[in-house]
Amino acid sequence: MTMPQMAQRSTTVSGCMRVIETGVYRGPHVYGDLPMIRIMLDLGPLELHPTNTLPDFNQRLLTLLPGLAQHGCSYGRPGGFVHRLEDGTWLGHVVEHVAIELQSLAGVCVTRGKTRSVKGFPGYYNILFHYHDERVGLLAGRLALQLVNSLLPQMLRGIEGLGVVGKGIDGPALAEPFDLNAAVEALRRLHERTALGPTTRALVQEAERRGIPVLRLDDNSLVQLGYGKYQQRLRASITGRTSNIAVETASDKDLTKKLLDEAGLPVPRGIVTRTLEEALEAAQRLGFPVVTKPLDGNHGRGVSLGLMTPEQLAWGFEQARRHGRQVIVEQYWQGRDYRILVVNGEVVAVAERVPAQVVGNGVHSIRELIDIVNADPRRGEGHEKVMTRIKVDDHVLDMLGRAGLTLDSVPASGICVRLRSTGNLSTGGTAIDRTDVIHPDNASIAQRAAQTIGLDVAGIDFVAPDIAFSVHETGGGIIEVNAAPGFRMHLEPSEGPARNVARPVLDMLFPRGTPSRVPIFAITGTNGKSTTARMLTHILRKSGLVVGYTTTSGVYVNDERIGKWDASGPASARMILRDPRVEAAVLETARGGILREGLAFDSCDVGAALNVQADHLGLKGVETLDDLAWVKSVVVEAVRRSGFSILNADDELTAAMARRAGGRIVYFSLKGRADWPAPLREHILAGGLAVTREPGAHGGDIILHEDGERLPLMNAGDIPATLGGAAEFNIQNAMAAAAMAFAHGVPMLVIRAALASFTTSFQQNPGRLNVYDGHGFRVILDYAHNPAGLCALGGVVRRLRPGYGQSIGMVNIPGDRRDEDMREMGAIAAGIFDVIVFREDPARRGRQPGEIVKYLREGALAAGFPAERIHCVLEEDDAANLCLTLARPGDLVVLTPTDVEAMWRQMLAFRPATGGEAEILAAQAQAAGMA
Repeated sequence: MTMPQMAQRSTTVSGCMRVIETGVYRGPHVYGDLPMIRIMLDLGPLELHPTNTLPDFNQRLLTLLPGLAQHGCSYGRPGGFVHRLEDGTWLGHVVEHVAIELQSLAGVCVTRGKTRSVKGFPGYYNILFHYHDERVGLLAGRLALQLVNSLLPQMLRGIEGLGVVGKGIDGPALAEPFDLNAAVEALRRLHERTALGPTTRALVQEAERRGIPVLRLDDNSLVQLGYGKYQQRLRASITGRTSNIAVETASDKDLTKKLLDEAGLPVPRGIVTRTLEEALEAAQRLGFPVVTKPLDGNHGRGVSLGLMTPEQLAWGFEQARRHGRQVIVEQYWQGRDYRILVVNGEVVAVAERVPAQVVGNGVHSIRELIDIVNADPRRGEGHEKVMTRIKVDDHVLDMLGRAGLTLDSVPASGICVRLRSTGNLSTGGTAIDRTDVIHPDNASIAQRAAQTIGLDVAGIDFVAPDIAFSVHETGGGIIEVNAAPGFRMHLEPSEGPARNVARPVLDMLFPRGTPSRVPIFAITGTNGKSTTARMLTHILRKSGLVVGYTTTSGVYVNDERIGKWDASGPASARMILRDPRVEAAVLETARGGILREGLAFDSCDVGAALNVQADHLGLKGVETLDDLAWVKSVVVEAVRRSGFSILNADDELTAAMARRAGGRIVYFSLKGRADWPAPLREHILAGGLAVTREPGAHGGDIILHEDGERLPLMNAGDIPATLGGAAEFNIQNAMAAAAMAFAHGVPMLVIRAALASFTTSFQQNPGRLNVYDGHGFRVILDYAHNPAGLCALGGVVRRLRPGYGQSIGMVNIPGDRRDEDMREMGAIAAGIFDVIVFREDPARRGRQPGEIVKYLREGALAAGFPAERIHCVLEEDDAANLCLTLARPGDLVVLTPTDVEAMWRQMLAFRPATGGEAEILAAQAQAAGMA
């Protein structure tokens, strides 16, 4: 939707505020680098009511959300936002801060945001705020709007379009008055459902500290670390290197004990049973006390320790049977419960696990003491916090019963009441770090156990009187080996120092010196992106790399097209970065994707800005060429410090990006030495890297400049895609591709050989200056869809004209361009062709049938083009057929299609008309097009 259309819609609704659209920025974007939610809000009449004009608004807001007093805002100190409220600020700015505060209250640590007015549209604001999970962020935005609306005077209340923000988000309905507790609880619950668990989160944070890129692959904990061929995947502490056989072995407790026993490691004797009778028999053989546990359980579920009598055994058997058909009856070893974490064959942390318990005070009952313990803010549901709340269940009641207690018993002061027999954190236990005191014998036993089972990351459950003494002397040993061990007890123990157990896992996955990224080449600009991307891909492939690349015609890995669509946005780029075959990524990066959600990557190795020309103006708030340059500069601003920004020195707006671009600057220029722009001349004299062209025959010579040296690359005419030097825009594209490749270290010989074999064939560069001579006249197929592109194509036509008869052009422009752009396109066509066939896009993008060709025709007529040589045909295939039908031997036909592949097939299948068929078809098409 264009901004004028949005403005028109906003005046037709009854509400005081209107949500125009929302966006989720996932990578670097026009407003910064942080992931942000964007809400475009039309304040409507509220634009006339800043906060200092609204009775009691500020006081009620700060009473409801006192934490806002700590927001620094633009002042950078606590109280800054309050100062802004008192001076008077717009409600869009208030919504930003409320969305941040609501997330903070729900336990999401975010602090950054900004609100910007939309240029040229009074009352329109882009509200932006940081998020960790986009669903939580979107809900926070929705709730912030509701909260602010609820504090307004009744006559000013109302929000239109709120469903745009809340789409797909479960949240409280609009309430009067606003229920803050319900809102925060809704955010907290959603955060719990969507946040990474503590183990995965620790691994992700460690990766981010090392600069390793992170991609979340599902709504749970499947995460990709690294890009392309260097990627590693993990889910919690299961890594891509974890053996499936080892995981299955660890889940079979009887098999695990058998293998450990055969390896000479200390394990308790146990018997697998299916019935209570078998369990009683096993207990008699082993001798009481015993342990019962499910054969394939985890997290301590269904485990009962220290069963002393047949009655207790029967109870324990039933508890275990709830979690598995087979129950192990096992020797009970007296001692403390330890978890030893082994990563890559080394012990990295040890924790003593203390079962859930309460300490009496002589006043409160056990039930009340549990409530007091659960009130500790460090305790939460499941694995969300350092510790888990204690839940009263059959195990708790059984433990109390054995001690002769009930939930209503009041233990004396200082008396410790154990509530569970196992120390799992998931059942309310606590952890004490014992890493520094483990005896070497015990550490060796744990290491050998992990290696025997085959786990790269293993949690060894160990029972011993004291881990500081060898179990060879004290008794005890291994009771379980766990795949996917949780890290929580080591990361944030209840007592003792925290251990960064994520570090050794990352050391294992990415040993020192191992790369985590494939080189990323990002290309933006108004015209030439696809051809430059394909030229660069051709060069990189000649250097021996497997290249994944995206263009407007699809997603490719080498010669395989894996996606057929306009793939110049971030979603397609992520497909390439996730592909494990890819050794280099070449990404066409269009304006639309940057505006919609930012870049697909956090940084790139080489970024190129080819040009900034009039196209897409009037869309998504991009009104001027400066606006467009601001959008496209995001690509070069994302270049790594060690990377390169490739800039067109002949384009003022592109060259000016050097002030903001990352890495080293590399210029390219079609101009000869005498006409070099001042920045380019100074850059080359200072020893900077550049690519220039020296005028001469067949398009001139392409020269590389580095460290003051002049390095001839090749004659432009030796690049087949330049049509012997006639296609100057492809000379420029080749120079940009050469600059990107050379900056990255590709040898000149490889670049020269690759460009010398790059043609304009449909197979190699579909829809970009494809030439066909099979009908007795020449046909050029090119996706020239804007004035600058058509001008460049016109230059080729004029250089080729001496060898041809009349020129016939099929011309189109997308329907979302401005009326003046359409007229300009028609005027440009009038200066190129002898006969013009104007057509329309199939989608028309909001235009009425015939509207686009009307403006195109007006532009041509205004330029003095004869009306009788203009044909207006709405449908693309009909327009192309007319162009081909009108052609005579020796003519030149230029087709600018929307559906490139369909047009190529139609052109190949065309059979020339005979006799007067051409004139008849022309008349019929003209009549149909103008009807």
